[in-house]
Amino acid sequence: MPLQRLDKLSAIAPHVWDALVPQAQPFVRHAFLSALEDSASLGPQSGWQPEHLLHWEGERLVAALPSYRKWHSYGEYVFDHGWADACARAGIEYYPKLLTAVPFSPVSGPRLLARNAEDGVELLGSLPGYLEIEGLSSAHINFTDPLADAALTGQAGWLQRLGCQFHWQNRGYRDFQDFLDALSSRKRKQMRKEREQVAGQGIDFEWLQGHELSEAQWDFVYACYANTYAVRRQAPYLTRAFFSLLAERMPEAIRVVLAKQGTRPVAMAFSLIGGDSFYGRYWGCLAEFDRLHFETCFYQGMDYAIAHGLQRFDAGAQGEHKLIRGFEPVITRSWHYLRHPGLKSAVEDFLERERVGILAYAEEARAALPYRQG
Repeated sequence: MPLQRLDKLSAIAPHVWDALVPQAQPFVRHAFLSALEDSASLGPQSGWQPEHLLHWEGERLVAALPSYRKWHSYGEYVFDHGWADACARAGIEYYPKLLTAVPFSPVSGPRLLARNAEDGVELLGSLPGYLEIEGLSSAHINFTDPLADAALTGQAGWLQRLGCQFHWQNRGYRDFQDFLDALSSRKRKQMRKEREQVAGQGIDFEWLQGHELSEAQWDFVYACYANTYAVRRQAPYLTRAFFSLLAERMPEAIRVVLAKQGTRPVAMAFSLIGGDSFYGRYWGCLAEFDRLHFETCFYQGMDYAIAHGLQRFDAGAQGEHKLIRGFEPVITRSWHYLRHPGLKSAVEDFLERERVGILAYAEEARAALPYRQG
């Protein structure tokens, strides 16, 4: 089956693309992905060249992969730098590669967008030939959902890689105190003390939806976001224009909480809503306050999820500081197709060993959760 290559998402109508996207998933909607492109947050200059692959049945789009041609491995959160380094030492070209993912966001969800399972499998079956024709070393599909996992399990040559994140589950809590009551006494006291420390510094919080922020407030949001990179002497992935475009195109999905000392905003957290899930994405502050990160990024999000009946809070990558605050280990999956047989064999051996470690780590983390027993 020949695949159509789309170098810019704006070349396809939003309703045609979104017909394949589950309504509960904001990150692969046309509005989100096109905002990344149209704001110059990605493109050839950034090493992220859009290369979306489409499968048509007549004039009807029946399957798609939101994909990018990559010349590096930054902004992916499934780390293959070691594979690239090994290739360089062996004289094997690792870049460019093809990546199916949500840029700069380690969030699991639909990756193989398809009308039905058969159309998705047919698209996947065409990928190896496409890689060879295009001179791409490999294909990578990161942070997949169960539908993509099922389709990829039956495809020859694909290797599965596990990861571990930490998500908070709303177990029907009436309020934040009800959640605290489910914790051990020591952790309950610790979290209550952290919230009291923030309140004692005169910090209040204001929640806003995408259409409620002024451009001045978006300027503040971006200044906070960019500062999280500046303190590490890095350039931010996203441009200022991305936030304005997203606010225009999908304001109903955006939630921003502003931390204020009096009338002065000092920090923010930017999140998206999809279905019954709350996705914490970006945070930043322009002044230092004790425990403000935990309050703004975690406790405020928990409060919001409880108040609005949201069941899951995905606060992004990394985890130990989430674990002790009630975020539970969740296994994530990615899939990798490597054309070079020697590289494939070496990576397959590595992934088998890594898998054992990931599963053991998740079990140890689950045993360390702060919830009361019995």
